[in-house]
Amino acid sequence: MENASHAFLDAVRKSMRQIRTAIGAATINPDLLTAAERIQYEGYLRREDTNAAILGLAKGGATIKEIVRRTGYSRGFVRRVLRGQRSDVFRVRESSLELYLPWLDAQWAAGQRNGAELWRQLKSQGFRGCRRVVTEWATRRRKAEKMDGDALSRAPSARTIARLMTIGRDDLSKSESVTVAAIEGGVPLLVEARETIAAFQAMIRKKSLADLEPWLERARSSLVASFANGVVRDRAAVSAAIASPWSNGQTEGQITKLKLVKRQMYGRGKLDLLQARVIGAG
Repeated sequence: MENASHAFLDAVRKSMRQIRTAIGAATINPDLLTAAERIQYEGYLRREDTNAAILGLAKGGATIKEIVRRTGYSRGFVRRVLRGQRSDVFRVRESSLELYLPWLDAQWAAGQRNGAELWRQLKSQGFRGCRRVVTEWATRRRKAEKMDGDALSRAPSARTIARLMTIGRDDLSKSESVTVAAIEGGVPLLVEARETIAAFQAMIRKKSLADLEPWLERARSSLVASFANGVVRDRAAVSAAIASPWSNGQTEGQITKLKLVKRQMYGRGKLDLLQARVIGAG
C-alpha cells in the first residue's frame, strides 16, 4: 500500500510542469522564492539555457559531432538532451512552515506583521525552525501584497498535491478544491494514475487475484508504469499477498513505532538512551 502511494507521488512529480500550467503557476517569480530556492532556480535556468542552445543547434542542421565541438559538452550529454532525457522541472521546496501556514495567514490578516514576534509565538506551538525562516516568509509576504495576484500564484509541492488528490473532497477547503479541479482538468493522465493506484489498493483489500492481470495491462500505459513493472518482477510475492489471509501488518506497525521513537530523539539521545526508552515502554 505504501509503495502504491509513493508511486502516485512519483507520478505527480513527473507532471509538475503540466500542473503548474494548469493552475496558473507556470511563471516563477524569483522575488517570492527563499534564498535556497533562488539558488536552485538559477541552476534550473542555466540548465534550461543549455538545453535550448543544443536543441537550437540541432534544429539548424548541426550534427552531434558539430554540437559537441561548438559547445564543449560530451557526446552522451548532447544525445540525452536531443532525446528529451534531460528535461527539467523547477520544484519549489516544501517549507518547514507548511503545517503552520494557516495560523500565520490568520495572524497576518489580523495585523501581526513582525516576523521575529511571529517566530517567538510559533516556538511556543512546537515550531523548531530558526527565526530567519519566519522573517523571510514575512518579507516575501510583504512583497507579494505589492504585486499582481496573477504573478503570485505558486504551485503546491508534489507531496501536497498528492495528498489533496487522494483525500475526500469533504475534507478540502474551497481553495484546495479549486486547485484540485484545475489539476484534474489540465492533467488527465494524473487522474488516470490516481484511479489506477486506487484500483490496486482495492484489489489488495478485496483479495481479488483475478483482477491482477487486467490491472497490469492498464497500469503499463499510465504514469505509474514503473510501479507496474515492479509488480511484474515480484508477481509471485504480490499474488501471495493478495491471495493469502496472512499479513505482516503487525510487524510493520511495530517497526513504525520504533522509528517514531528514534526520530523523536534524533539529535538528543544515543543508542543507550533509545534502548532504555524502548525497553521501558515495553
